Amino acid sequence: MSDQRIQVGLIGYGMAGRVFHAPLIRAASGLALRAIATSRAAEVAALDPAIACMAQPQDVLADPAIDLVVIATPSATHAELAAAALRAGKHVVVDKPFALSLAEARDLASLADAVGRRLTVFHNRRFDSDYLSIRAAIQDGAIGRVTHFESHFDRFRPQVRDRWREDGSPGSGVWFDLGPHLVDQALALFGRPVAVSADIIALREGSTADDWAHVVLRYAGLRVILHASLVAPSGETGGAPRFTVHGTGGTLIKRRLDPQEAQLIAGLRPGDAGWGVDPDPVERLDGEGGVTQHRARPGCQEHFYRQVADALRTGSPLPVSTGEAIAVQEVIEAACLSAREARTVTLS
Repeated sequence: MSDQRIQVGLIGYGMAGRVFHAPLIRAASGLALRAIATSRAAEVAALDPAIACMAQPQDVLADPAIDLVVIATPSATHAELAAAALRAGKHVVVDKPFALSLAEARDLASLADAVGRRLTVFHNRRFDSDYLSIRAAIQDGAIGRVTHFESHFDRFRPQVRDRWREDGSPGSGVWFDLGPHLVDQALALFGRPVAVSADIIALREGSTADDWAHVVLRYAGLRVILHASLVAPSGETGGAPRFTVHGTGGTLIKRRLDPQEAQLIAGLRPGDAGWGVDPDPVERLDGEGGVTQHRARPGCQEHFYRQVADALRTGSPLPVSTGEAIAVQEVIEAACLSAREARTVTLS
C-alpha cells in the first residue's frame, strides 16, 4: 500500500461501533474512518461531518476507495458480512465473536487466504491494563509455575434489557458476548487446552439468553477458570477479583477491570491525560502473610488498530491471527457442547 492513510468503512454504529471501534480507528495515525453504515445519521454527523453515513452495508462494500471494512454488527451477522467484504476485495476486522460456529470461522479463514486479503478479530482486551499486568507478573516468574488461573468478567444487571444481546437469538447471551475475551486471554497465556468443562445457563427471571457462564479449561498441571455473569458485582464493587492466579511461589490478585471502556464512554480518547491509567495495583501474596503491591501497566487498546495499519502497509503480523481466532472459536463451541450435554469435551 502507499504511504497514504488506509481508508476504513465501519459497518454498525451501536455500542461496539460507537464506543470502541470509531474512537480507536480515529486514534490510529495510519487509518482514516471514511464511512459508517448505520441508520444513526445524526450521530455520525456529530462525530465528524466528513464521514459518510451509508444506509446499507453493501454501500460500504461497493466503495472502491475503502481498503478495510470493520464489522461491528450483531454477532449472528458477522460471518456473512465478513465473507461479503472479503469477496468485495476488502481487508476485514470482525468484532468478537468471530463467528457462531467453528465451521464458519474456518471457512472465513480459508476465504481470506483464497482472495488474498487480511482478516483479523477485534480481541481488544489483549490490550487491557488488568491482563497486561497479570501477564507481565506471570512471565516475570512472580509466583513460579501457575497452577490455577481464574478470570472473571462480571456485571450486575439483574433486569433483562430489551436488546439483541439478551433476546435469546443466535449469538446472544453472555458467553458469546464476554466469553471470547476470556478465552482469548487464556489461550494467549497458556495455549490450547486439553479439554473443556462448562456450565452455561440463564439465571435471571424472564431471561431467554444465558447470563451466567462457568467454564474450566483443562491443562496438564493447570486449571483455568473462566467466569462471566450478569448477576454478580464486579471486583471493584465488592465481587470476585478480575484475576486470581495461584502458583508454586504465591498468588496474584488483580481486583478491578481495565478502565478503558469507561473512559471511552466518558469521552476520553487515546493520548488524553490519564488515558489507560489503572490505579488498581496487582497484589502479590507470598504464602507467608506478606503482601506486596505493584503498579498496574497502562491499558492501550489503540494498539490494536495501530498494528492493523502496520500489517496492511508493511505485511507485518496482524494483532490476532486467523489461527488464534479459530482456536478461540473452538473453545467457545466446546464449552457450548459441554454445557448442553453436561460432560467434559476433549479437544481433538
